[in-house]
Amino acid sequence: MREAPPAEEVLEAYRRELTGFCYRMLGSGFEAEDAVQETLVRAWRNLEGFEGRSSVRSWLYRIATNVCIDMHRHVQRRARPMEMGLASPPEESLLGPTLPETTWVTPVPDARAAPEGQDPADVTVYRESIRLAFVTALQHLPPRQRAALILCEVLRWPAAEVAELLDSSVASVNSALQRARATLGAREDDLPSGPLDAPDAELLERYVRAFEAYDIEGLVSLLRDDAVQSMPPFALWLRGARNIGRWMLQPGPSGCRNSRLLPTSANGSPAFGQYRPDPAGGYSPWAIQVLEISDTKIAQMSFFLAMLEPERLFADFGLPLHLEG
Repeated sequence: MREAPPAEEVLEAYRRELTGFCYRMLGSGFEAEDAVQETLVRAWRNLEGFEGRSSVRSWLYRIATNVCIDMHRHVQRRARPMEMGLASPPEESLLGPTLPETTWVTPVPDARAAPEGQDPADVTVYRESIRLAFVTALQHLPPRQRAALILCEVLRWPAAEVAELLDSSVASVNSALQRARATLGAREDDLPSGPLDAPDAELLERYVRAFEAYDIEGLVSLLRDDAVQSMPPFALWLRGARNIGRWMLQPGPSGCRNSRLLPTSANGSPAFGQYRPDPAGGYSPWAIQVLEISDTKIAQMSFFLAMLEPERLFADFGLPLHLEG
């Protein structure tokens, strides 16, 4: 008879899906990782008291929800630059100061949060429900509404099971869902819309060639006319392919010339670790670039500059902290 796996192995098997849940709740890859670790530690400590009245999965989600709600009490609502003000002209003098990491919705590596199965329907739901715009919109909901929406509409839990997890009633859960839908429906992101396209290998290859060659005209040709670029920790953001091209020729941004890109993936989208030339030799981490593709062109470019904890940011994505020349 096959022996049951050890308790630690049973708990650890849920790390990936819990990361996706906690990330949607908190809007930060770093905080999601911390929340999941705290969830598993609490579960391990209380394992003897787990009486099996619910499944291990439900029990872990109950703990994770409480951890996220506790963490949410101590941090401000995270946002993207597009919520901080209007689009800016492509002028470096308008860049402004850097803002703390806690200001921003930050990316999560798909390797840590994506479902392990390859069912096309599951992949589509994941990509749409983890995209930066959706996670940002979730931050406008009170935590319990946010949990109800994620559990019922993203993870497809029955309302009765969610009610039990939240120590609530089915009527209260349905009411929370209705209010959450109304809040999200009232938010009109002034951004390129429409479903995400699956990553196109040829488009991404052309993007890498254009960016590494600093071929700005070639790069602009890959963007939608209404493409958006943002660059946390700066609040400045740009709209329009031509404006993005002009910005990249400014003295500061042109420091990205001769960069190297390493492929990864984040938030259900293609992503790259960007390395700029290091005066001491080789290349140093500069940004995690997250691209969203729509209508066969690049619709959004979110560059998370590595001044936001560079070692942890790149390590989270399994990317090296230095490239040789």
